[in-house]
Amino acid sequence: MPPLACHAAPVSTSSDLALLSSIGAQLEEIANRITEMAERYGATPDSAVAAELYSAERGVFAASRALDRARSYLEQA
Repeated sequence: MPPLACHAAPVSTSSDLALLSSIGAQLEEIANRITEMAERYGATPDSAVAAELYSAERGVFAASRALDRARSYLEQA
């Protein structure tokens, strides 16, 4: 039996770059909002809440860096 052909849909790099930029901006806004909330809880008895929020903030920043790398790869293509 012959192998199955794999047909990828055409890719629009310019629209994907714009989408990545938009998502990056949204992630930055989300990270800022998380940081503000974590700072409010940092000096309270609910410091465990702040610790979890800072953990979430790090995750958002990691996602943002991954998107930046993807955008860089697309720009080089």
